Amino acid sequence: MAVNRRRVLAGGLTAAGVSAAGLLAGAAPAASSPGGNAPGRRVVSGAEVAAEDDWAVLGGGRVGVITNPTGVLGSLRSIVDEMHDSGQVDIVAVFGPEHGFRGSAQAGEAEPTFTDPRTGITVYDAYGAGVDAMTEMYTTAGVDTVVFDIQDVGARFYTYIWTMYTAMRAAVRTGVRFVVLDRPNPIGGTARGPMMTAEFTSGVGAKEIVQAHGMTVGELAQFFNGEFLPDEEGGVVEELEIVEMRRWKRRTLFAETGQTFVMPSPNMPTADTALVYPGTGMFEGTNLSEGRGTTRPFELIGAPYLDHRWAQALTAREIPGVQFREAYFTPTFSKHVGEVCAGLQVHITHPDRVDPIRVGVEMLVAAHDLYAEFAWREDSWDPARPFWIDKLTGSTRLREQIDAGAGADEVIAAWGEELSAFDRRRRPYLIYR
Repeated sequence: MAVNRRRVLAGGLTAAGVSAAGLLAGAAPAASSPGGNAPGRRVVSGAEVAAEDDWAVLGGGRVGVITNPTGVLGSLRSIVDEMHDSGQVDIVAVFGPEHGFRGSAQAGEAEPTFTDPRTGITVYDAYGAGVDAMTEMYTTAGVDTVVFDIQDVGARFYTYIWTMYTAMRAAVRTGVRFVVLDRPNPIGGTARGPMMTAEFTSGVGAKEIVQAHGMTVGELAQFFNGEFLPDEEGGVVEELEIVEMRRWKRRTLFAETGQTFVMPSPNMPTADTALVYPGTGMFEGTNLSEGRGTTRPFELIGAPYLDHRWAQALTAREIPGVQFREAYFTPTFSKHVGEVCAGLQVHITHPDRVDPIRVGVEMLVAAHDLYAEFAWREDSWDPARPFWIDKLTGSTRLREQIDAGAGADEVIAAWGEELSAFDRRRRPYLIYR
């Protein structure tokens, strides 16, 4: 059978049921992995592997699918449409994440529950749903197998992985089987950045992982099942199956996969955007525009009060893998809508050398030091934790260090030990060498 399955068993070989297959494979950390794919060696996604086998992994059950426009085959047709047309899968529900199943909603929004006109399948609004609500959806739909197929971008504050985590918690409660159709981490398999702390968990970081986790969604599912679900739910997903990719390596960036990049969300237009997003996404926690409302969000960053000095100062830092170009733009929505913003565009020169967290920290430090008008975004709806940057970075530390005058090297060094500890903790769950 073509489908390669990994099943996490309760009470397995290590704490909370680590995949025996993963241990036997001797999964290695990212740092010791070989480089990207040779030309012509196209990565085959988990969805394509499953389709090659006529969706046999999903046969014989009532299936619910968690997906969005990125859940496609090489034909670029939705897996839901393909499964439905094949007649091999009994799809009884689709669960739409942020932006919706068909991708019609903006950031922080979702498609309301509706009947999909193409397939006649009920599509439930799962964005922001808690575990109780997700459990009720499973029960209402009568699913016994839930499938997850969404292209992640590798950043802790990208919400799809937390939709998966909530869905897995509901799977523990209902006893349904959980199948992940794995896809590449577009920024590679190296873990980077600070750790989330329990005090600052939220919808943009529900559990303690680092800012750029360096894992595929299949690997994350195994990690969640082994590390978090036993404490959170008193058990694990008894039938967790990962339909693995073929030919993906830990250092493979998206441009090397041979896959077509489908926008995972309206403000993630290119694979280059994904490569810088774990760092430049931190500008959501400031009074600078992160480029929403432009054609290059998270690459264009600016504000009305900035000038040429920011790009000049960052260019002098000679940060590996990127160059900074002085730029001006007018956002059509979100921050500073209709105002001319001065700032910069981050240009990627050597993708394999980019550390997005360093890029973001260097940019934050320089903006803070150059401009008195620089400020951290405050949210009145959360007076106990008013600074959004703390939710994005996992604690008050980065904000307080930069406010105290710390340089980028000092800020980055502060999370060295916790990053190393996370890298060791994740190793037993890694699938790809």
